[in-house]
Amino acid sequence: MSVQHEIRNYIIDKILFGDAGRIDPDISFQESGILDSTGFLELIAFIEERFGINIADEELVPEHLDTLRKMSSFVERKLAGGTVMRSIVDSITANGVETGNGICAE
Repeated sequence: MSVQHEIRNYIIDKILFGDAGRIDPDISFQESGILDSTGFLELIAFIEERFGINIADEELVPEHLDTLRKMSSFVERKLAGGTVMRSIVDSITANGVETGNGICAE
């Protein structure tokens, strides 16, 4: 299931109580009244838990979260960044690296 589909299903089930007709990938959550501040907090908590990401306070901006499409893209970018970071950490762990204080991480 895609990120967009999972977020859409959550909004429909938990926030709109089954009213799928109100949600479109490009409709502003805020302007349309789909999400209020409590709804955003609930949705952010769901996203962080479901996708295993952390969303920093400075990332809580309309450019990232105001539509289903923007939110899905933002989550996908966060997930891709986490994958890259995990690869770097795995590489460091496997190969050992000088930490700058004379200690070699292995």
